[in-house]
Amino acid sequence: MDGPATSGTLRAFSNLPDPRGCNVIHKLHDILVISVCAVICGADGWVDVELYGKSKLSWLRTFLDLPHGIPSHDTFGRVFAKLHPDAFEQCFNAWVGAIAQSAGGRLIAIDGKAIRRSFEHAWARNNMTHMVSAFVDAHRMVFGQVAVDDKSNEIEAIPRLLGLLDIQDATVTIDAAGCQTQIARQIVDAGGNYVLSVKENQPTLHAKVRKLLDEAILGGMKDVSHGVHEEFDADHGRLDTRKVWVMDEVHWLGDLCQQWPGLAGVIAVERKREVLAGKSSVERHYFISSVAGTDARAMAAAIRGHWAIENKLHWQLDVSSREDERRIRKGYGAENYSRLCRLTLNLLKRDRSIKNGIHGKRLKAGWDEHYLLRLLTT
Repeated sequence: MDGPATSGTLRAFSNLPDPRGCNVIHKLHDILVISVCAVICGADGWVDVELYGKSKLSWLRTFLDLPHGIPSHDTFGRVFAKLHPDAFEQCFNAWVGAIAQSAGGRLIAIDGKAIRRSFEHAWARNNMTHMVSAFVDAHRMVFGQVAVDDKSNEIEAIPRLLGLLDIQDATVTIDAAGCQTQIARQIVDAGGNYVLSVKENQPTLHAKVRKLLDEAILGGMKDVSHGVHEEFDADHGRLDTRKVWVMDEVHWLGDLCQQWPGLAGVIAVERKREVLAGKSSVERHYFISSVAGTDARAMAAAIRGHWAIENKLHWQLDVSSREDERRIRKGYGAENYSRLCRLTLNLLKRDRSIKNGIHGKRLKAGWDEHYLLRLLTT
């Protein structure tokens, strides 16, 4: 049946291979549509998805065939546990590409997040699913994601994720786990720029960048090509001061300058926090970048923009979708359910017709079938 859901968002998933082979009772398209609708409306697991389907059976039959009714929660679980994540991700990226402009000129923040209760056994929690996502704050959307076994494998996942994205003219920000020469080269070769956090996992680079910037800052940046930007944020009896120094004389790093493709600048960010009670703290972080010039204001915006993936994606997945509490763990079930959550979060974020937050939009979608269809078809 070619209904409204097929003509909109889920058209990109129409060619998704069915992992079950032949002689199936429930169509994959129907299972996917019910799952997306249920997750939008607040379902938190396959039992909830089945309950939603049975509660909305009459309405769902207005645009789905459902020759054998609503699948059981076990059927939903088995199908998504077998559904190959790469195929699902390709369809996900096709859908994102259809509704978003090119990432050119945009800031792409890449970071990982563990699904904390996706472990198989309580005595072996090191096998929980870990998702690495690319978030574009300008669109407020996830542009791509891949799964790894644990956080230590992010180095392997980031190149795979970058290969799925169009990063021409984009600036890619990654935390210290992605501060690797091969990742920097991949970004530069694809026509993008990088801003990489430098920490002790690159001891030689960290020591030299830190010494270079600390000495230059101590000397007032005299006779050094640089830019400085300072900003303040006062709230809840607290004053936060962030000062950013950008220096493009990378030749002072010696041989390291040649080892990092496209290296054009080094950055120091100092964060000072003062509380009314009298306590204060100061910390300084360091970055390398392929962005030419010494525009400290733009660099401050890029570094601060990286935090959006924590505040606008990971935090919302935990609060709105309760991702860390979910106990889906068989096969590919955990990462595919996570993709459902990110897909629905994209749908909810790009809707500007109401201003009631993600939770309010999910409630309205559950109460108002016309609003839910609009989310799926626009």
